Amino acid sequence: MIYSYKTAIVLLVVYAVSLAIATFIEKYWGTELAKILIYYSPVFILLQLLLIVNFILSSLKHRLFRRGKIGFVVIHGALTVILAGALTTHLFGKEGMIHLREGETVDTMLVRTNKGDSKHQLPFEVNLLKFTLSRYPGSASPSGFESHVRIQDGKETFEKKISMNRVLDLKGYRLFQASYDKDEKGSILSVNRDVAGRTVTYTGYALLALGFILCFTGKETRFRRLIRELKQLQETSKSLLTGCLFLLMPCTIHAQAYKVDATHAAAFGQLPLQSIDGRLEPVNTFASEALRKLHHAEKFDNLNPDQFLLSLLAFPEKWIHVPLITYKNKEIAVSYNLTPKQCAYIEAFDKHGRYKLQDDLEQAFAKPPSERNKFDKDLIKLDEQINIFFQLTNGRMLNLFPQAGDKDHKWHISDTDSTESLLDLYIENVRKTVNTGDNNWTVANEMLASIRDFQETNSTLHIDTPKLQTELLYNQLNIFRSCKKLYLIFGGILLLLSFISLFKRKRWLAGSIRLLFVVILCGLLYHLSGIGLRWYIAGYAPFSNAYETMVYVACITVFAGLLFARRSAITFALATLFGGIILFVSGLNWMDPQISPLVPVLKSPWLMLHVAIIVAAYGFFGLCFLLGLTNLILMTINRKGKNLLLTARVQELTIINELALWAGLALMTSGTFLGAIWANESWGRYWGWDPKETWALITVLVYAVVVHLRLVEKWNNPRIFNLLTVIAFACVLMTYFGVNYYLAGMHSYGG
Repeated sequence: MIYSYKTAIVLLVVYAVSLAIATFIEKYWGTELAKILIYYSPVFILLQLLLIVNFILSSLKHRLFRRGKIGFVVIHGALTVILAGALTTHLFGKEGMIHLREGETVDTMLVRTNKGDSKHQLPFEVNLLKFTLSRYPGSASPSGFESHVRIQDGKETFEKKISMNRVLDLKGYRLFQASYDKDEKGSILSVNRDVAGRTVTYTGYALLALGFILCFTGKETRFRRLIRELKQLQETSKSLLTGCLFLLMPCTIHAQAYKVDATHAAAFGQLPLQSIDGRLEPVNTFASEALRKLHHAEKFDNLNPDQFLLSLLAFPEKWIHVPLITYKNKEIAVSYNLTPKQCAYIEAFDKHGRYKLQDDLEQAFAKPPSERNKFDKDLIKLDEQINIFFQLTNGRMLNLFPQAGDKDHKWHISDTDSTESLLDLYIENVRKTVNTGDNNWTVANEMLASIRDFQETNSTLHIDTPKLQTELLYNQLNIFRSCKKLYLIFGGILLLLSFISLFKRKRWLAGSIRLLFVVILCGLLYHLSGIGLRWYIAGYAPFSNAYETMVYVACITVFAGLLFARRSAITFALATLFGGIILFVSGLNWMDPQISPLVPVLKSPWLMLHVAIIVAAYGFFGLCFLLGLTNLILMTINRKGKNLLLTARVQELTIINELALWAGLALMTSGTFLGAIWANESWGRYWGWDPKETWALITVLVYAVVVHLRLVEKWNNPRIFNLLTVIAFACVLMTYFGVNYYLAGMHSYGG
């Protein structure tokens, strides 16, 4: 029946599955077909209307308005209002584009629909006075772009600047900076007219926030009842619960003969350098990234990154024979007669000096990216490593020298056009000092000081020494690696002690568990300090790429466990272990920890709110996954339910699982709709059915199904609930990883 809870769950499942299918249709056959078949199809709109009708009728049938379920009613009412706003926008909103060349005036916008292109008359004229594209200093990467326009509105004339995240509102129309012409003499503005739809939708968002507040604070809400049940359960029980990439091969070639003094290398590592994207960073950061890309490790044969880079610059003829370049593909090793796993640069060339990879590389690059097999992709990666090595040995990547008065703020690899630069002289001195073995670095230190003086004298960029020193400290501390070890070791010990305390109640056990709580809490604070340091160094909230969000998810996961630590040591132990595992994954070679400037669209205050909240939800869902898995194991062990102790612990962890699920669902839903606000304020639409957006919505729907299962008597089963919290986590993985690395879309930069 249309008003039953079972019908609501079935509709939600159908809705989620339809969205998932649409993302794959979009990948293989294009966005327009996905919109025609699903997103904008009459059947899909009918499905949404049925959900609204189901909510209204079920609310009336079960008298939810009289039972004090105000938060529940407000949340579902808010979703109804949001859908109504979306319908209003779809029916009455106008969306189009304006293409302007400098000096050109237009009074229409181009509207594109399934039926073709048309022009819509605007009640004002727009004249582009000048388009400006700013880049990060010394880089080709756009920092921002803006259009300086003159508006003729009847008799009134005025000038405005439109840029990314700075919108022009006029007579119900909103003009957004969307793109620009390649010659940087023209601008593309997106135009949106949606006063009614925006008002209704934003009202829905406000009601949604109010509904969640009421759900978490109301005395008779499900969340508060779960907390009371957990307290009562723990009062009747005194025991605690039980629960339950390789290694890089050490190098056999020793580089100690070319080892540079660590103190002097550290001084070299402190020099500022301009990266390829224009960011000023210490040489130490550059050296660490180069070594990680080449060798997939943080050291080589006991040489730290500074020593490695300086030795490589001083003795390139020696290093070309060192098996340094790390790769995995065994087929490549056989095909080109390379040393397996780690090869030397010289091995990539035959006895005639011909590049062995050249022919196959040309074939690999000739293929479309989607048609390249694993061999092709690994070959391209190896070629990139070989190119990096070559450029390093020639000093081509060390942009150490600014030019006085350079308006582009670009730094170069040399301070002079003559044959020998300061860097060449310095490297030659390093070479002599190492060869003589007298360990007298006085002259080399003086030359380093000369390079630094040259930088400070000629740079048109401000060299922020405190920030550079902070980045050096950040590199040296390697905070997230330390936290990974702490979480894995102490989380494992905490899990073990929790297991022992199930059978024995000793004072030393309780004291040890409390001590572990303190140690892990200190680790969490240290973790937060690392995020804070990265924030200061980058100049923006560090949630902009896969590596940064993984680090943040690990932090939130441990924090989520901490929230339940007083109620369940096992929950805190599992969350800590999972935080360590996430940090372990973030440290794998396919995760890039490099700090890079933000693309213009990410320079929005909504970024920090949207990403911080939605990624925090992943931490709670990860905790749900662990708790669900633990409960399934315990229920399997206690299949007949004769062990009352295990039965009580399953009940306890199931309650904590649902509490964490509620927190995750609230964060995920709020974060998703905050992303819609960001999109609307940045480029004039709430929702574009981008795969990342769609899978975020699918994740919300799937976890909503898990929450609502208890309303159906046959499905209100702890085993089913815990099993689904495990299965549902696949949606989180798809949203976070799958979209970035498999499905195409606007959010692919997250990869």
